[in-house]
Amino acid sequence: MAHTFTNLLTHIIFSTKDRVPLIQPEWRSDLHAYLGGIIRELGGKAMAINGTADHVHLLVSAPSALSVAEMMRVAKTNSARWVNRERRLKKSFAWQAGYGAFSVSHSNAPAVAKYIQAQEEHHRRVTFQEEYLEFLKKNGIEYDERFIWR
Repeated sequence: MAHTFTNLLTHIIFSTKDRVPLIQPEWRSDLHAYLGGIIRELGGKAMAINGTADHVHLLVSAPSALSVAEMMRVAKTNSARWVNRERRLKKSFAWQAGYGAFSVSHSNAPAVAKYIQAQEEHHRRVTFQEEYLEFLKKNGIEYDERFIWR
């Protein structure tokens, strides 16, 4: 085949370091836009980005040559640098070391985007930790809870 065609959709979740609620409502949408710009610069498309004070969800369409690990390394490093440069926080801003990445079918993308857009409402009922563990279980990912929150 002469061309490569892909539709690689990934739902990615990551939190602030130690889940400290540092993402303020006044600049949260700017952070989301900045993350979207990073994804675009890497050749991907951020289909949905939202979160709360302590974590972010992204629905991303990535090019075939870009690994999720590389995309997250660049996005998290540059967005943390942006927060520390542009937002005068009393505490240094950092993301957690890891992330969760879950494949999404094309037919399920609208439902995932809707879920991401409803994060504030969702987290009135469920904590980030409960949500994250549910994603791991739902996707058959084994984990040791002694180490997951480090």
